[in-house]
Amino acid sequence: MIRKEDIIRELNSNVVTIHIDGDSYTCLDKDGKGVSIDLDAVNTEFTKQGYKDKRAAEYPSVVDQLDLIYHSGVDAWKAKIKETKDKYPK
Repeated sequence: MIRKEDIIRELNSNVVTIHIDGDSYTCLDKDGKGVSIDLDAVNTEFTKQGYKDKRAAEYPSVVDQLDLIYHSGVDAWKAKIKETKDKYPK
């Protein structure tokens, strides 16, 4: 599951610690100094990456995927996975 904390770290490589209080984020660097973040950019990227959670929720379990490969082959598995990827594009 994608989290805003992950996005903050992606966009701000110097952030080491994040304190969360409701919708408020206090970010600190390795020295404990405050790091200013662009929350609009974080929210935009969080929304943009929402496809990851949607895909993860819809993919068959790993056991079911392996069973599909065993019984129907890799091409059938690729077709099944492609359905979800096409439904929730990047």
